[in-house]
Amino acid sequence: MTAPDTSAAPDTSAAPDTSAAPDGSAVADASRRSRGVTSAVVVGAGLAGLTAAAELAAAGVDVTVLEARDHVGGRARGLQVAPEAWVDAGAAYLGDRHTGLHALMAELDLKATPTTMRGASRFALHGDDATTRDGRFPPLNAVALGDLFERLDELTATVRPDAPWLTPDAEELDALTAEAWAEQHLTHPDARLFFPLFLGEMMAADPARVSILHVAFYLRSGGGLRYLNAFEGGAQQDRIDGGAHQVCERLAARLGARVRPGEPVRAVHQDDDGVTVRGVSGEYRADVAVMALPPLLADAVEYVPGLPARRASDRTARGCAVKVHLVYPAPVWRDHGLSGWSVNAEGPLLSTVDDSPAEAGVGVLTGFVTGGEAPRFAALDPAEQRASAVAQAARLFPMLPEPVGFHVTDWVNEPYSKGCYASLFGPGDWVRHGPTLTAPHLRVHWAGTETSTEFFGLLEGAIRSGRRAAAEVLARL
Repeated sequence: MTAPDTSAAPDTSAAPDTSAAPDGSAVADASRRSRGVTSAVVVGAGLAGLTAAAELAAAGVDVTVLEARDHVGGRARGLQVAPEAWVDAGAAYLGDRHTGLHALMAELDLKATPTTMRGASRFALHGDDATTRDGRFPPLNAVALGDLFERLDELTATVRPDAPWLTPDAEELDALTAEAWAEQHLTHPDARLFFPLFLGEMMAADPARVSILHVAFYLRSGGGLRYLNAFEGGAQQDRIDGGAHQVCERLAARLGARVRPGEPVRAVHQDDDGVTVRGVSGEYRADVAVMALPPLLADAVEYVPGLPARRASDRTARGCAVKVHLVYPAPVWRDHGLSGWSVNAEGPLLSTVDDSPAEAGVGVLTGFVTGGEAPRFAALDPAEQRASAVAQAARLFPMLPEPVGFHVTDWVNEPYSKGCYASLFGPGDWVRHGPTLTAPHLRVHWAGTETSTEFFGLLEGAIRSGRRAAAEVLARL
């Protein structure tokens, strides 16, 4: 989620030269082609699509970006919780190994801010009674959890990260759900209790819906279990000051009028001379198309000629995540020696973290509703969602006042994401779809964090996938 190109791209704000024919006629098209400048339509204005578009525009390609939503960002979404204070309603964290994201942030004049984890943690793993402990290790049998992590490490080490479907015993591992694997290998009740909570935190996964090969690949792709799970020195060490959505907004600002929001794509037709991308309000002609969509969304588009293989199957699941932000006048838990971090066996909030913006004067407790709990919570009406989340937060942190703000971001039912953090590959998906996941379909290329074998599911994976897709287009054109 290949080493990334971390070179800074020049400013792409200048519009393409159409002076030969101001009305955009065939004369202008011929002029561009005579200079070797080609055209591309990028479908999807998330981080992957905007990265691909910026790379192509910097190389002189005439780019149009089509986005179904009325805003850019995809699964990176900002939420304003106070004047000049934003939090991440979607993708949020980064670590020192996320070199492509760090380079892009430097280019766009964005800064990282450390994730706050000072103080003790709260755990409610046996009913409603919560306990306080230093650090993040839960009050469960240490030997049992050590055995769980050791088994996952051993399994992760066998995965071929560049081609998971070529992993030894890939078919057997891919046919087995994470739930079935746990039943076979985890005997201690504490390990069985903690495993789905761990998968929910790491991948927003329901163990019954994801293959154990995908779990092992996800951990390997992201740098290993310990790196992914760590704040200090790990993949959750920092956030982007002001929100991760700013990366997409600043890339889109450079591209200017090339980005067209409110334009869901229905079909991509190809012929010998190029592609025609059909949106709800018009058709867009280009030499190539880059589809920067999650597999479930990409499969909903009509392709002529048809795809040789589907992007997803009926076993491919949406990432099961709902993010809840409870806003308080101040992060009062800190005054009581607490970090805001909690892990809970029962929902709706299976974990919480302190996401208070630096110097904003408000406290933000972010709750993660993941795995099988996510669709249940998403089905509640807003009043029930608020009541259950606020009550649980008050049990975990009795010092909390009534929140001054409450926000729910439902990724399960988001029509133009179909889940978050990323799609979950179910039984058989890697063996069936892995070999064609990045293979171009004639003039159609693929991007998106789900197409990255490095940092799959993360912001870094989105960037690397966009750069790979752009490099493929430039190589062929």
